[in-house]
Amino acid sequence: MKEGEILINTIFVILQFFISAIIATYFLSLILSQKNSQKAIEDESRIELEKLNKLEKISLTEPLCEKTRPKNLNDIIGQKEPVKALIAALCGPNPQHVIIYGPPGVGKTAAARLILERAKITDGSPFKQDAKFIETDATTLQFDERSIADPLIGSVHDPIYQGSGAYGNAGIPQPKKGAVSNAHGGVLFIDEIGELHPIQINRLLKVLEDRKVKFESAYYARGDKNIPAHIHKIFRDGMPADFRLVGATTKSPDEIPPAIRTRCVEIYFNPLNEKDIEIIAKNAAKNGGFELEEGVCNLIAKYADNGRDAVNIIQTAISVATSDKRTKIHIKDAEWVLEVGKYQPRFVKKCSDKPQTGIAYGLSVTDFSHGYLMEIEASAKKCDKKGKINVSGMVDQEQIDTRRQKLIKKSSAKESLDNAITVMKNIIGINTDKYDIHINFPGGIPVDGPSAGIALICAMYSAINKTEIEKGIALTGEISILGNVKAVGGVVNKIIAAKDAGIKKVIIPKENYQQCFEDFGIEIIGVSSIFEVIDICFNNKRGIFLENIKNVSVMSAKKPD
Repeated sequence: MKEGEILINTIFVILQFFISAIIATYFLSLILSQKNSQKAIEDESRIELEKLNKLEKISLTEPLCEKTRPKNLNDIIGQKEPVKALIAALCGPNPQHVIIYGPPGVGKTAAARLILERAKITDGSPFKQDAKFIETDATTLQFDERSIADPLIGSVHDPIYQGSGAYGNAGIPQPKKGAVSNAHGGVLFIDEIGELHPIQINRLLKVLEDRKVKFESAYYARGDKNIPAHIHKIFRDGMPADFRLVGATTKSPDEIPPAIRTRCVEIYFNPLNEKDIEIIAKNAAKNGGFELEEGVCNLIAKYADNGRDAVNIIQTAISVATSDKRTKIHIKDAEWVLEVGKYQPRFVKKCSDKPQTGIAYGLSVTDFSHGYLMEIEASAKKCDKKGKINVSGMVDQEQIDTRRQKLIKKSSAKESLDNAITVMKNIIGINTDKYDIHINFPGGIPVDGPSAGIALICAMYSAINKTEIEKGIALTGEISILGNVKAVGGVVNKIIAAKDAGIKKVIIPKENYQQCFEDFGIEIIGVSSIFEVIDICFNNKRGIFLENIKNVSVMSAKKPD
């Protein structure tokens, strides 16, 4: 019996030894594999680090666009008034949210970046010296509707999505900051803000109101003591996000949701004119260490639409000159760049230096509130039967989108023409039914809006009476069926465009007149009646006079005796 027990014990000890040996071998192999794995990782890391160090030693020359980037607000060309408005919006004791409208390459991003530096040194400004400028592009802000990932607002990395890590292994949800929290105490710049998804816009509006980000997670429990105190605080009080939003867009204002527009100051950057482009081109060549042959800047200004185009043309021309071992850019260099780049001439309308019959100059604005001179042609021929009116270059209909339906109505420009015909017949006393009239808006730009009313009347009046319109006159103003001149929008930008086009005298509605117009350097006349317009445009040769009728707001005209 004792021998049997001894045998069993011996077998048991041997089995234990073998099992222990197997377990020891297993763990030893694990340790060795971990060491080998760690060594392999270290070797791979060392190789990659050497590659990175080699890459860091390789650098190209600084692009010319970087050298010409504005260093202060005075370097931003052609945006004096918009920059002044931006300073007023962001550099005061109560900075506001801002949306900047304007075409590409005119300085929107550069101005937004520099304005924060200006605010930091402004007395009374809440921006501290360490205030951040966080720049992002709306076209790259991809998000998940379940808030698993949102680089703009922030998100919660729940344990199921976190993978390995201290918080993931412990089953703790981890809030991740978004751009709005990274910009806390500073400025969040969103380029192309009009491209934001509607859901992101709604979330952004909530952050703008609360000035913090609220997070939610099914994995968060208020009473869970395993969750760190800072995560409890974030879920309880929210992630700080007190910043000022500066959005930039190349879209028109009506394409931006009203909910965000009403919370922001809207500032319009101007398209650059030829003088602005010349300055930018000259500075680019100077920063590149090259001289310019006389006429190069003027040539580039006729083709470049914005500052980036001008710098790119100069940079390519520098390469051409360098290949010929020259330090001076010739006109032939610029011409070659313009040819191979397929650049098109800028559309710049200039007024005629002679009086014309049947041609009036109206004023309009683009989507960016940039004014431009608009030529209106009219031709009239007397006929025996009832005449016809043909119009070309004018928008016939416009669509109005509402939440419930889409409405299609006659365009404002078409309605303005109808009003002008009524005034010609009933107020001025010219029966347009006796004439075949053709009105044309040349230039290929569809015309809409009511502000061409008084210009239409002058063009038709001139064509019918074969009377020249005084040279150097531009007009803007809505016409009522009673012959009154009504206020219109964008007058300041229209006046600037008229001055750039060589106009000497601008006729505007009296309701739009401002005292500051005296500083524009051209004659600006406010009118309230179509008869005042005709007197000015035709130098008192209209052959009609105004008869005042008591208690009646209708103006009539009679031929003098």
